Amino acid sequence: MAERPVLRLLGADDLVAYKALRDATLAAHEDAFTSDAETEARKAPEHYRSRFGLDRHDAGHFTVGAFVGGRLVGALSCEREPRRKVRHQGHLVGMMVEPGHRRGGVGRELLLDAIARARQAPDLEILTLSVTAGNPAERLYEALGFVRYGALRRALKLGAAYHDKHLMSLDL
Repeated sequence: MAERPVLRLLGADDLVAYKALRDATLAAHEDAFTSDAETEARKAPEHYRSRFGLDRHDAGHFTVGAFVGGRLVGALSCEREPRRKVRHQGHLVGMMVEPGHRRGGVGRELLLDAIARARQAPDLEILTLSVTAGNPAERLYEALGFVRYGALRRALKLGAAYHDKHLMSLDL
C-alpha cells in the first residue's frame, strides 16, 4: 500500500519545491494547463507567493500541498475572488500530482482537503474549475460532486491543435 500523503497549506518555505513540481508538471502535460512550461520556467519561485495567499488576510485563498516522505508530490490552489460582487466564488487551479503518485489517491486527498477548507471560509459559496476535455481528472471532479456547466471550445491552442476546456462547479 502506498504511503498516505501528509496534507498542509504551503508557505514561503515551500516556494522552491512548488516551482519545481509546477515546472515538471507543465513540461510533461502541456495540454492540461493554460500556462505554458517555457514561460513559467523563467519565473522565480517568489512569483507564486500570491497563489499561496500569504499576502491576503481573507480565508479561501490558499495552496494545499501533499507530502510523501517529506517531499512535495502534489498541490492544488484555491483562488478566491477579492471583488465584492463575486467574493462568494473560489476557483480551483493548478491541480498537480507527480507521475509516481498518480492513481494512488493523492489527487483525491488534495481535492477533498481543498473543498473542506473552502467550506470553512466565510461566505464562500461555490467552487469552479476548468479541465481539459479528455483529462482523466474530470472523472474525479465528477465523483466528488462537481458538475459541468459549460465548455469553452478551442480553449487551448498547441501548434495547430486545439483543446476544449470543460467548466465545472460545486456548490458549497
